[in-house]
Amino acid sequence: MEIVSFEQLDSTQNYLVEALEKSQLQAPVAVITSEQTGGIGSRENLWHSSKGDLLFSFALPLSWLPDDLPLGSSSIYFAYIMKEILSEFQSNIWLKWPNDIYYRENKIGGVVTKMIGKNLVCGMGINLKKNQKGFETLPIGVEATFVFKMYLTRLDKKPKWKHIFRKYKLEFDYHKNISTHIMGQKISLHDAVLCDDGSLLINKKRIYSLR
Repeated sequence: MEIVSFEQLDSTQNYLVEALEKSQLQAPVAVITSEQTGGIGSRENLWHSSKGDLLFSFALPLSWLPDDLPLGSSSIYFAYIMKEILSEFQSNIWLKWPNDIYYRENKIGGVVTKMIGKNLVCGMGINLKKNQKGFETLPIGVEATFVFKMYLTRLDKKPKWKHIFRKYKLEFDYHKNISTHIMGQKISLHDAVLCDDGSLLINKKRIYSLR
């Protein structure tokens, strides 16, 4: 996979999407930066980060993905792989459906995934350094680039969705007392049913996680 590095970017995802659309870059490719001034979080919110946080995006051709991966649950897939890596350095890390990474009771990272042509583009941010705005960080004692390389190596092994989902389902059931934002509304997951494709069944309505 080609890797493009920067000291500072507005948004790794915005940069990568624009580069793909202009054919300046081709998937598979990853973009990483030491500092981000306009990162994109969940529901198009601004993601506040500090220099030294883990900030990157990558694009993969659909043909590269595991053949059993439901595209609508790509955010779960990519986020859970990162959660497993971070858990090698720190405990009490878990994934909130569908794309938020938590340390104890606080969000420390997230994933945004979207389709661009025949490519899947994923942006990821993990707070590793103290933030001036007081957001929670994850103390793991290693540099962002080290985790980034670990992630790409793990991703290159193309773990099957069924293996990722089996572990995530146990975690989901354990954290069913939480709420998440779905279509602009805060909804409790207490009575939600997690389906095999990663979607939720809430009040007889199917909800998917690609965002």
